[in-house]
Amino acid sequence: MNELIERLVKEANLNTEQAHKAVETIANFVKEKFPMLGGAVDQVFSAGSKSDD
Repeated sequence: MNELIERLVKEANLNTEQAHKAVETIANFVKEKFPMLGGAVDQVFSAGSKSDD
């Protein structure tokens, strides 16, 4: 996830906090729209998360 955060900071001109919130919002949206993907979304977005830094 760190790579995605870095890209959002660089390419979308977001600060780190905004980028984290954007990723969280996207993950929650995908889980709401596609509940069967919830576990996969959690795994993808937890890889390299803040707790892994």
